[in-house]
Amino acid sequence: MTTLTVKDLLPEDGTKGTLVGRVWLPQVNGPAVVAVRGDGVYDVTAKFPTISALCETDDPAKALAATKGERIGDLEAIVANTPPDGRDPQKPWLLAPVDLQTLKAAGVTFAISMLERVIEERAKGNPASAEAIRKEVTRLIGDDLSKLKPGSDQAMHLKQVLIDQNAWSQYLEVGIGPDAEVFTKAPTLSSVGTGMDAGLHPKSTWNNPEPELVLFVSSRGKIVGGALGNDVNLRDFEGRSALLLSKAKDNNASCSIGPLLRLFDDTFTLDDARRLDISLNVTGTDGFVLDGHSSISKISRDPTDLVAQTIGKVHQYPDGFVLFLGTMFAPVKDRDAPGQGFTHKRDDIVTIAAPQLGKLVNRMRTSDECEPWTFGIGALMKNLAQRKLI
Repeated sequence: MTTLTVKDLLPEDGTKGTLVGRVWLPQVNGPAVVAVRGDGVYDVTAKFPTISALCETDDPAKALAATKGERIGDLEAIVANTPPDGRDPQKPWLLAPVDLQTLKAAGVTFAISMLERVIEERAKGNPASAEAIRKEVTRLIGDDLSKLKPGSDQAMHLKQVLIDQNAWSQYLEVGIGPDAEVFTKAPTLSSVGTGMDAGLHPKSTWNNPEPELVLFVSSRGKIVGGALGNDVNLRDFEGRSALLLSKAKDNNASCSIGPLLRLFDDTFTLDDARRLDISLNVTGTDGFVLDGHSSISKISRDPTDLVAQTIGKVHQYPDGFVLFLGTMFAPVKDRDAPGQGFTHKRDDIVTIAAPQLGKLVNRMRTSDECEPWTFGIGALMKNLAQRKLI
């Protein structure tokens, strides 16, 4: 059973920043947009029916600060009621801090994860083959491409060298080529939040967490804040074929975002986000512990470049979007037999943390074991209309 406290949620500076989230309110059988403040949790849905609407304002942090809202309770009690096992359905609980935005993700944005994708492709989804292939790929292209700018003349020269050696890969194309890999992670409103179960396809036998920074972007392409994310990944499915990307990435409860959205203000800026160090801890019931990290400062493409490649004249998002920025974390620590690498087991507790954004905590289950997703866009619109909020 997952337990959750305020200590497992808030950033190191507590509520000094502009923190916004979503809470399920049983009395209205629907979600509320909330401001998380030092003296409690405030429902601001009357002013901002959705997180998307708040992000569309000229200055979301200023707009939220100017909205008093209605106090609905203590953060401690709402957080404690969030994990599904011990939840009282008559009391409020936390949701993922995202609603109408499209859920997008960028892949292969760090050199080390790029190498692991090449290895997955060559291993054809078989973890037993990965170690030998990892040594060969590293011999061919090295293990530090962090200073190589994607799309540059130097990158294009490396591309040709690799083609000549029959070592080129589709993952190298998006890793060092001019065009970033940006895909739709999951359907709108399907994300799970902190304290909830995160899902793995039941047929997957080689998978891993992906600790990432998630940017919140308005319909105008303005980055307004950030949260933590787990872009749950099935290495065996994607390794078998890149055409299985949707099955590898999009399953029930496979998109985790939280714990809260921190809007940009004087306490947290885009430059702060660029310097984030994101930590990962996986603790299993078998005693296995895996630690990792991802440093946004080592990303190969600047966040503004990734956003610009996502939205513009060729693609619009009227309700805004969120964008997973990718990860440099690549799990190679053996869990069971030597050379088999890492894969999840049932009831793993995954904690993704950053000092400025708090902690995103999920228990791993198969997607068919997780709470089913039933509250979609139609249900949200109907609920808000019944509450006379739209």
